Amino acid sequence: MILAFETATNICSVSFQDEKGEIHEKRTERKGSHSELLFLYVRELMDEHNFSIADLNAVLVSTGPGSYTGLRIAASAVKGMLFDLDIDIYAGNTLAGFAQTGGKGTVHSVINARRKHLYHQKFEFDGELRAVSESEILELSEIEAMLNPGEKIIGTGIDRLNKDKLKDLKVLEATNISANALIALFNNASGKQFFKKTTAEELESNYLSSSQVNNTSV
Repeated sequence: MILAFETATNICSVSFQDEKGEIHEKRTERKGSHSELLFLYVRELMDEHNFSIADLNAVLVSTGPGSYTGLRIAASAVKGMLFDLDIDIYAGNTLAGFAQTGGKGTVHSVINARRKHLYHQKFEFDGELRAVSESEILELSEIEAMLNPGEKIIGTGIDRLNKDKLKDLKVLEATNISANALIALFNNASGKQFFKKTTAEELESNYLSSSQVNNTSV
């Protein structure tokens, strides 16, 4: 059984995979709701599907890049829930989780960042997900130069990109941003490369700071 958390954007999603492999999700797109709803969602899933935290085989945490607040809330929740429990914890690449839902072809995963920047990573999927670029902060113009007709894009901040560039792309719906995708990625043999096994004590978020944004603009 697996419990997964996706909180890197305004979306707060908690998913549970039961012993039959079926996945159940609690999710909202309401901004600023992470601290209010994350524990509530966990409790509702536990009550509805009759499991305890100690029953879990693994916990997956989307650890960035993304919103510092959202990432910190999920990491803190996992540290508290799993402290002193012998349960495997895996820190997952948020942008790879997004790309997992894109299907065959090229997909650009993006997350809104400061000023004229987005977090970005490019992937290819042909039955297995493969990273084509590193996860980094890029200026809008740099990302626009990488977009080619027929490719896909998913994430937040997409509306800040040039509309002429976007008209030839397939823009994936925000409903694809989900802890469900994190579980699907983990269950795919090729997806394991996007996770790092960690512990409750060592779990950290991959948050890129404003100084790193500045450095990319030099």
